[in-house]
Amino acid sequence: MGLLLLEFGGLLLGLGLVGTVAARFGISPIPLYLLAGLAFGEGGLLPLSTSEEFVATGAEIGVILLLLILGLEYSAEELVAGLRRSAPVGLLDLVLNATPGAAFALLLGWGPVAAVVLGGVTYATSSGITAKLLSDLGWLGNRESPTVLSILVIEDLAMAVYLPILTTVLAAAGVVSGAISLGLAVAAVALVLLGALRFGRHIERFVASPNEEVLLLKVLGLAILVAGLAHQLHVSAAVGAFLVGIALSEPLAASARQLLEPLRDLFAAVFFVFFGLQTDPGDFAPVAALAALLAVIGIATKLVTGYIAARSAGAGRLGGARAGAALIPRGEFSIVVAGLAVAAGVDSDLATLAVAYVLIVAVVGPLAARLVEPLLGPRLRPKRPPAPA
Repeated sequence: MGLLLLEFGGLLLGLGLVGTVAARFGISPIPLYLLAGLAFGEGGLLPLSTSEEFVATGAEIGVILLLLILGLEYSAEELVAGLRRSAPVGLLDLVLNATPGAAFALLLGWGPVAAVVLGGVTYATSSGITAKLLSDLGWLGNRESPTVLSILVIEDLAMAVYLPILTTVLAAAGVVSGAISLGLAVAAVALVLLGALRFGRHIERFVASPNEEVLLLKVLGLAILVAGLAHQLHVSAAVGAFLVGIALSEPLAASARQLLEPLRDLFAAVFFVFFGLQTDPGDFAPVAALAALLAVIGIATKLVTGYIAARSAGAGRLGGARAGAALIPRGEFSIVVAGLAVAAGVDSDLATLAVAYVLIVAVVGPLAARLVEPLLGPRLRPKRPPAPA
């Protein structure tokens, strides 16, 4: 226990120092948190031997909190309207961003199963990183942000269907077994969404309390409980937490956000560090060039997706650029997909390629988002007409 406390305390203190550097230079701390994870992970400068399992649990809570607070920003009605409006863009997102990964796997001779895996790796944006970006940069109130949120939700729901299919393919399970897994996943997502839409007021009455401590415990406990149930049914835990958030409306949602934000910042930092902890920097060299090429393509396809989606929702050109930059990072889903493949005996180089790819886009994404307005704002922002003489 003493060693665990020493490691975890040192990690948090180090993150605080890293955050100070980020604030000093006015940049997002996310890339620095990822690099800190590389330094503390296997093959790094100072590996964490005792606290890694504890950090892994904290990382999962971080993702849940990120999506819970994002859900608190929107109502269930706004979510459904956004999903309906963004469905065509969601299909475009799938085609543009899953195709490069699948094509790479086939060109490298890894076979159709690896193509299904790598397509999933390149498809889904990291909900955790993008949620943090929208909050850090003050973009939640922008016109394009609901569209970005809709795309994230569509991707998470698509992954809720994709992951059972992938598991069935990797295990070479029968049609009946695969159909049962898929049915459970779809039913779980539908059930939670229906509960948020139809029974939101009852959930609010159950959660509401004039005592801040009690309110914090109820909201956080309910979100983690639903996330756990979703995970047991092979659905994204993040989807469950997000839908709990949208089930709560103002003013209860505002009170919950205020109480949860410090916890979100703490555990979100742990999540980004844990992401880096999973990677041995020494494994990157053989796949670095391929990962860089795939990352360039992945950045371009997400920029196109975000721009088209935001413009179709009525945002300006600058809003389209912001939406594209916010969608660049990949993260938790991509690592889960690669891990499932390696555990099933698919080529181990695929996992290294996936991690290198995700690290590149996870670092470039926040930096690109930070630079969108300074670099493109003067050219893309609508020009005001000259004042009359």
